[in-house]
Amino acid sequence: MEQKKIDRINELAKKKKEQGLTEEELKEQAALREEYLKSIRENFRKTLESIEIKD
Repeated sequence: MEQKKIDRINELAKKKKEQGLTEEELKEQAALREEYLKSIRENFRKTLESIEIKD
């Protein structure tokens, strides 16, 4: 995931704590979080698939 999108997630989280978000911003935040989680899951899956067990 691009650093620009991660920064935007952080901006929205900070704004939500300070003053709240509009409906549009809430939708954007949810979409960005879903994309972020998808990216993490894919990376984790690749890591697990690359592990070799040796006796």
